[in-house]
Amino acid sequence: MATIRKKASQDIIPIKEIREGVVILKNHAMRTIIMTSSLNFALKSNEEQTAIVLQYQNFLNSLDFSIQFYIQSRDLNIKPYLEILKEREKRQTNELLRVQTREYMDFIEEFVSATKIVSKTFYVVVPYSPTIFETKTSPVVDFLNKIFNKETAVAKKPAIQGRFEEHKVQLQQRTATVLQGLSRFGVRGVPLNTEELIELFYGLYNPGDIGQSQIPEYGESAQDTLTTYQTDI
Repeated sequence: MATIRKKASQDIIPIKEIREGVVILKNHAMRTIIMTSSLNFALKSNEEQTAIVLQYQNFLNSLDFSIQFYIQSRDLNIKPYLEILKEREKRQTNELLRVQTREYMDFIEEFVSATKIVSKTFYVVVPYSPTIFETKTSPVVDFLNKIFNKETAVAKKPAIQGRFEEHKVQLQQRTATVLQGLSRFGVRGVPLNTEELIELFYGLYNPGDIGQSQIPEYGESAQDTLTTYQTDI
C-alpha cells in the first residue's frame, strides 16, 4: 500500500521571506501591505457619498499597476477588555461606581453572548515584480551538452538577486502613490513593518491560535498610528 506524502508547510506557503517591511514571494515578486482605516459611508450626505465615489474612481483609474483589497474578519475577543474593567473595579473606592462598573461588565458579557460581534481590519496589497531575464549558454556548450546527453542550460535569473534595495525603492514609490490616493477620499493607511507582517501571516495560516497568544510589543504599531490619525481628523 503506497503511503501518501503530505506536503510540508513550506511547499504550500508562497512566501520566501519577509524583510524590511517587504514580503518576497517564491517567484521573486515583492509586496507591501497597507493597513487602512475605514469610513462610515452610510452616515455621509448624498453630496459626500458622490464625492467619495468619484475620488475612489479617479484613484483606481490613476494607477498603472494592480492592487488587492483584503478584509479580515475576526470574532471580537472582549476578554482583555473585561480584565481591564475587573482591575478598575477592584481599585474603585466609590461603592456606587463599583456597582456601576460591575453592571456594565455584566451588560457587555450578556450583549456579546447574544449578538455575534465581528471586528474587521482592512488592508491594501501593493505589488511589484522585478523583471526576469534569461541567460543562455553558448552554441559550443549546447553542442557539448547534446554529445553528453545533457540538457541545454537556460537559467532564468531574477533581477532581484543582489538588487533588493533598488526594487524596494520602486515598491515604496508605488506604496506612496496608493497612500496618497487613499487619503483623497478620507482613508488613512500605514504600511506594516516586518514584525506586523509576520504576525498577520501567522494568524492567516494558524487561525486556531488567534486570541490565545499575546501580541508582542514592537513600539508604535500600525493600528496605533491609524487610531492617532482618526483622532486628529
